Amino acid sequence: MTDLPRFVMVGGFLGAGKTTTIARLAEHFRNLGQRVAIVTNDQTSDLVDTKSLEALGFPVGEVAGACFCCNFKELTETIDRLASDARPEVILAEPVGSCTDLVATVMRPLERVYGRPMLLSPYGVILKPSHGMRILESETRAVQARGFSEDAEYIFRKQLEEADFVILNRIDQLTGVQVDRLETLLEEQYPQRPIVRFSAKLGTGLAELLEQFSIEKPRGRQSLELDYDRYAAGEAELGWLNARLRLVLDGRRSSLEQTAYQLVESLRRMLLEEQAETAHLKAVAAGDGQSAVANLVSSQSPTEISRQSPHESMTIEVVVNARVAIAPDRLEQIVREAVDGLASNLNAEIDWVALQAFRPGRPVPVHRMANA
Repeated sequence: MTDLPRFVMVGGFLGAGKTTTIARLAEHFRNLGQRVAIVTNDQTSDLVDTKSLEALGFPVGEVAGACFCCNFKELTETIDRLASDARPEVILAEPVGSCTDLVATVMRPLERVYGRPMLLSPYGVILKPSHGMRILESETRAVQARGFSEDAEYIFRKQLEEADFVILNRIDQLTGVQVDRLETLLEEQYPQRPIVRFSAKLGTGLAELLEQFSIEKPRGRQSLELDYDRYAAGEAELGWLNARLRLVLDGRRSSLEQTAYQLVESLRRMLLEEQAETAHLKAVAAGDGQSAVANLVSSQSPTEISRQSPHESMTIEVVVNARVAIAPDRLEQIVREAVDGLASNLNAEIDWVALQAFRPGRPVPVHRMANA
C-alpha cells in the first residue's frame, strides 16, 4: 500500500456526463472511507458543476479562466490547497469539455514538473452518444446532419484518440443495438483501447470503470499529433455563456426543480428555432440550502433533470452554463429573453449578478511534453 494520493482525470466532450461520473466515483470512494477532493475547470467562473459537487458535500477547487493546460500553475496550486485542507486520498479532476491534448499538457507535466508525488491513473475519456453516433458515422452523414463543423468534430475525435480507455456512457438511455453499434465504431476507428459500458446515472459498469482506473501503466500511451490552428477554430465555433442571477418571487414560492427545468426547456426551444446546435446547457436553481439541476446535452435530446429537489422557495439563485454553436451576443440575447419569460411566469423580479458571453481564446499550454 502507498500513502500517495491518486489523481484521476475524466475527460470527454461537453455534455458527455463527466460531472455525474465524477460524482459517482466520489461517492464510491467516500463509501470506502477514503477522503476525496475534486478539481473542476472552466473558461470562466460561475460553474454549475462546482456548485453541484459542493452540494454533495465534497471539497471542490475550481480552476477558472482557462483550461488546465493553459493555467497549469493554478491547477497545481488548487491541488496543493486541497491537499492541505482535505488531505485527500483520491483527487478527481474534470477538464473543460472542449479541450484535448491533455496527456501531453497536463498528465505528463504533473509527473515531471509538479513537485508533489501522486499516483496518476490511466486517462479515461467519456464518449457522448448523442453526438458520438453522428460523428462516428460521419461517412454516411452530411456535415449539417452531424451537428457541428468538421473543426469541432476534430476536437471530439482527438479526445478519443488520446484516451487510455473509452467510457461509453448513458447506456441506460440506449438500446442494446445502439450500444453494440457504438462499440463497433469505436473498435474500428480507435482500436486497442478498452471500452467500458457505463451508466453514470445508475452506476451500471462502475466495477469495470474502477478496474481501468486502477491499472498501473505508463501514462500517455497515446501521443497526439495535433493541429492547434484547427483545435482553436473548433473551440471558437462555440459561444460560451455563464450567468448568475437571483429571482425574487412576489408572495409565493416556486419549485426549484420546475424553475430549472422550465428555464432549460425554454432555451432548448429557442435554440432549436435558431438552428443552433447545443453542445451542453445546464441550469442550477438553489434556495434555502437546497438545489436542483436541469440540463440539455444536444439539440436532439430532451431536457433532463439531473438533480431532483421538491423544495420550494421565494428567493431562487440561478446559475446557467451554455455551450452552443452560435454567436455569443445572440446567445446572451436568447438567455436574457428566456429568463425574462420565466420571471414573468413566476411574477418575480430579476437581479442579474454576473453574465459573461464569449468565444474561447486560442489554447496556449504552459507545458507540452509530447514524448512518452
